[in-house]
Amino acid sequence: MVRSQEPMRMTIGKLAAAGNVGVETIRYYQRRGILDTPRRSEGARRYGNEDVRRLLFIRQAQTAGFTLEEIKELLDLDSGQDRERARNLARNRIDALDARIAELQRAREALQRLVGEFATDKSGPCPILASFDL
Repeated sequence: MVRSQEPMRMTIGKLAAAGNVGVETIRYYQRRGILDTPRRSEGARRYGNEDVRRLLFIRQAQTAGFTLEEIKELLDLDSGQDRERARNLARNRIDALDARIAELQRAREALQRLVGEFATDKSGPCPILASFDL
C-alpha cells in the first residue's frame, strides 16, 4: 500500500508508545528530518504503519550504534540505488561493533579474574586494580 493510501490513525502518543519512546523523541526525530511530520487532519497529526516501521528501524539502528546522521543517510539510501554505500555503512558498523565486543570481552575476563581472586581465603588488600591488565 502506498503511503498516501495508508490509513493514518495513530496520534503522536500512540506512535511513541509503539516505538517505546517519548513524544518528545518523535518530535526530535522530526526536527532532525528522520521522521516525517504529517499534516494535521481533524485537528491532530495522524501516523500510520509506515511511520511505526520507520521509527522501529531508527531505534534498531541506534541500538546497533549508528548515529542519527548515519541513520538519516541509511533512510535516504532506502529509496535509492546506492547499495554499495549502504553496504559500506553496514560493514563499518560491524567493524565498530566487533571492536566493542572485544573490549567488553576483555572487561569480562578482568572481572572473572577479580571474582577468582575474591574466591580464595587470602587476607590483605583487595586486588581490584591488579586484576585489570593494562
